[in-house]
Amino acid sequence: MKQIGLFFGSFNPVHQGHLILANYLVEETALEEVWFVITPQSPFKQKQRLLDNHHRLAMVEEAIEDYPKLKSSTVEFGLPAPQYTALSVAHLKEKHPETQFSLIMGQDHLKSFHKWYNYEELLQGHKIYVYPRMPEERPARKQPKPEVAQHPHLVLVNAPVVEISSSYIRKAHKAGKNVRPLLPPAVWKYMDEMNFYR
Repeated sequence: MKQIGLFFGSFNPVHQGHLILANYLVEETALEEVWFVITPQSPFKQKQRLLDNHHRLAMVEEAIEDYPKLKSSTVEFGLPAPQYTALSVAHLKEKHPETQFSLIMGQDHLKSFHKWYNYEELLQGHKIYVYPRMPEERPARKQPKPEVAQHPHLVLVNAPVVEISSSYIRKAHKAGKNVRPLLPPAVWKYMDEMNFYR
């Protein structure tokens, strides 16, 4: 069975940190491919001001063009809102029965994972690759539930910690700062030509 990792995100915009992590996972783990699953604008988060789906998809495709093991997925574009990860994964399994899907998740998301829709099903049926994030300055009060933290399907990966955030890029770019080194060159070109996040 083909091993594919699902990397969910708004990718608003996709940046070097996303690429470094995805590439590390396909080179250093059992995953044969990583799919960037672009999540649509949530009807409950209108203030987030996401770029249109097709622009964020175009930037992901520009970013991964030279990485044959990295793909984009628009599975959530066609699903009813709000999109739940468990339903998106079930939909993908139906379309690709010959594939074993795993989830890719930041360590910070693990703490609230037990609140996700159908989280037990996700945990039972899929490996979850957990990558490290920079520790917060204040001690974390929330810990993952023991049954989540010690589950045999959790795979902690020693991926490089790259603290670049899309929100920082948007803010800094709007303020006229040079964010070019944080973005794949083709993404910077697209973003600059389209005058996004100004």
